[in-house]
Amino acid sequence: MGKLLCDSATVTPPQTPPLITWRDPPTTPSTPDFPSPSSWDDVTGLEDQQRRNLSRLQAKGVLWKHPEDKSLPPVVFKLTHGGDVDADGNCLFSAVEKAAMWGLREGECGGARELRRRTVQRFEKDFGSAENDEKLSVELAIKNLYSPDLKCGWGIHVVQELKLLAPKSDRQIFDDAILELLNLGMLRETAAESIYKERCIAVDDGPSWAKYMSISGSPDDEYDIITLQYTEEGLLTVDENREGRAAAFGDDIAIECLSTEFKREIYVVQAHGSDAMVDEDNCVFFLPHRPRGWCGAGADHYEPLIAHPSSVVSQEKVGFIL
Repeated sequence: MGKLLCDSATVTPPQTPPLITWRDPPTTPSTPDFPSPSSWDDVTGLEDQQRRNLSRLQAKGVLWKHPEDKSLPPVVFKLTHGGDVDADGNCLFSAVEKAAMWGLREGECGGARELRRRTVQRFEKDFGSAENDEKLSVELAIKNLYSPDLKCGWGIHVVQELKLLAPKSDRQIFDDAILELLNLGMLRETAAESIYKERCIAVDDGPSWAKYMSISGSPDDEYDIITLQYTEEGLLTVDENREGRAAAFGDDIAIECLSTEFKREIYVVQAHGSDAMVDEDNCVFFLPHRPRGWCGAGADHYEPLIAHPSSVVSQEKVGFIL
């Protein structure tokens, strides 16, 4: 399965200026400086089924309607690949940067790390002002993602993970504590699991999610990510992230925050391969993320889609209708 991002702001009608800089298109006729469209045949890592469907979206386009003002005419976008991004925890923010770059003045985006920072900042602001019921709903989603109940979920998952945050300044203290347990005869992974679960921060609420999503795999990060993997039989592995290079993969909560920050709809396009139990005609899904609409799906690898505005055609001739 591939996940790609596109932004519906390409030809959004003029509105009240957004709070955060992401320029609306100019009202005078002009052609944005888009990357040159490339063939989906040149994109690595796709199955034939995925290539055929994504090529159809590039050739025929996607028909988009304004989510609120139904009087506005629909718009057709042709979707092209915006370029490869590294398959690391920063891929969501790198993909958003590439997908949105044409609509930003030079220097306004600030790069993937700045987008991550603004995502966390937006989350903290909105979460802090949310009603209690909304906070509980968001925190339930966070727990399900990063601190799941290991008594449940085995009908769906073969492996489940717990994410923990270890302060970089305490790593030597943790190592010494693990060594003490080893000297008592405990196995290394069991000792590490015990110390990390006892002394690290579990990612299970709003404040811990903000700490987690701030981690970009940089030496400047305050925390390292520790990952405990389990099967139904028990502990499988402990990823201690000794070099501190693991970054927090962006999830659906992060995408909602980006959508709110920039006052734009952001679509995640899922293109399924033969591993999914769907037929080829139904293997592409468009998942809309709108400003302040908390949801809680897990992280994945993301790559950018560029939405090129095209001439409007009849609904029967487009590749997909949103």
